Amino acid sequence: MTDADLAAHLAEEAGRILLEVRESGRHHGEDLGRAGDAEANAVLVAALRELRPHDGLLSEEEKDSPARLGKERVWIVDPVDGTREYGEGRTDWAVHVALTVNGVAETGAVALPGLGLVLRSDAPAPLPPAADRPRLVVSRTRPAAEAVAVSKAIGGELLPMGSAGAKAMAVVRGEADIYLHTGGQYEWDSCAPVAVARAHGLHCSRVDGSPLVYNRADTYMPDLLICRPEWAERVLGEIAALAGIGARANL
Repeated sequence: MTDADLAAHLAEEAGRILLEVRESGRHHGEDLGRAGDAEANAVLVAALRELRPHDGLLSEEEKDSPARLGKERVWIVDPVDGTREYGEGRTDWAVHVALTVNGVAETGAVALPGLGLVLRSDAPAPLPPAADRPRLVVSRTRPAAEAVAVSKAIGGELLPMGSAGAKAMAVVRGEADIYLHTGGQYEWDSCAPVAVARAHGLHCSRVDGSPLVYNRADTYMPDLLICRPEWAERVLGEIAALAGIGARANL
């Protein structure tokens, strides 16, 4: 089984298990999120350790090990991206399975179990035509101030949505044009989405335009930009302008 096939198979299988846990009625509220996370994580971790025993592994739900830092190949997984949405019975949550090689998100799959979809880095589809007015996906509960400001500057429209994976895949699927996040995440929140988005021809970077680097000792990632390539220069410019205004205001 290729790395891409394995990533897609595991993302789909974890998604199936999560739907079964939710539909069983045995768990509710926050307990549902915990139960789903635990069962999906157990499947992902066991399979990767059996099928890719020499690779490193980083999971949101697994105790981290510094051993991964010496590995060239490291799998980064998020069993449930968007635990709140999963627990609320929504569809905007995801399962992330990615393989990094020397810190680059090379291979990945993002399952959207509520929609019955798995998007893969090895099966890119042409980007749908861009909308006349750019659409920016933002948090349902706390849209980043920078995203709101950039949307206003470029005449955009804000689309509230749940998990990071759901937002990134909305851009891949042509439901949105820009995903700008400045509120802080962790490597497992973006690794698989970035692998899939890059394969589909989207721009992926930090908000200063620098590359996204994975498998670091500190797994915190302050920001990222995933967008259609035709919007990258404009959005990065607007972010830089906002940073300049903020710096002057603090003088």
